[in-house]
Amino acid sequence: MRPLTVIANWKMNGSLASNASWVKSVCRGMEQGMPAGRKYAVCVPSPYLAQCGQLIEDYSPAFLSLGAQDVSMYAAGAYTGEVAAAMLKELGCSFVIVGHSERRQYHRETDEHVAEKALQVLDNGMTPVICVGESADERNSGREVEVVRGQISKQVAVLQDRLADCLIAYEPIWAIGTGKVASADLAQDMHRAIRLQLAEFDEDVASHVGILYGGSVKPDNAVELFAMPDIDGGLIGGASLNPQDFLAICQA
Repeated sequence: MRPLTVIANWKMNGSLASNASWVKSVCRGMEQGMPAGRKYAVCVPSPYLAQCGQLIEDYSPAFLSLGAQDVSMYAAGAYTGEVAAAMLKELGCSFVIVGHSERRQYHRETDEHVAEKALQVLDNGMTPVICVGESADERNSGREVEVVRGQISKQVAVLQDRLADCLIAYEPIWAIGTGKVASADLAQDMHRAIRLQLAEFDEDVASHVGILYGGSVKPDNAVELFAMPDIDGGLIGGASLNPQDFLAICQA
C-alpha cells in the first residue's frame, strides 16, 4: 500500500518571522490528530532550511519532514551558487523537488538534468520528487500523454529500478498558480497513464512509486483528488502558504 504524501512547496516565499509562525501552526495542528499512514513535508527556499529544520525539530519532527526545492546535479566542485545533495542531507532534508516546471522553464533544465539531480538525491539517502507535466498548448493539441511519457522515459533510462524510491509529481503546467485545476478524473487518467508506462519497465516499480498531483490543489478539491486510485497525495504550491489551508489539505 502506497502511503499518501502531502508536500508543501513555498516556492520563493517566506521570511524568518512568517516561517516560524507557519511551522508552529502546522506542527501544533498536526499534533491535534492526522490520518494515520501518511507523510507530510515542507520544501522551503534554501536560505531557510536550517531555520525550518530546527523549528520542525523543536515542535514536531514525528509529523513533518523538511524538504528542499532544488539541488545541483554535481556532488561538489566549482559550481558557484549551486547546493549539493550532501549539504541538504546535512541540514536534515528528507525530500528534494527536482524538475519543477518553473525550473524547466526559467532555467532550461532538461529531462537529463532532472534525472542526474534525482540520482544525487538518491545517493544521499533522500527522496527525489520528480516533476512532470504538459503545457496548455500541448494539452490542447492532444499531445499531453506523449509529452509526459517522454519525460518519464528519460527518468526510466537513467534511474531504472531506483525509481521505486522516488516520488513523481504530475503537475499540469496550465494548472499551476492559475486557479485552474484538472478534474479528479482527468488527473487520474494521467496518473494511470504514468503508472502503466512504469509497469512496461517493471510492474513492481510501478506498484511502489507514489504519484502526487500538483496544480491548484485546495481544501475544497483535495478530497476528490486524493480519493482517486492512482493519486497518492499532492505537491501543494500557493495553498500551502496558508497554514490552515495546508492542514485542511493534509486532513483531506
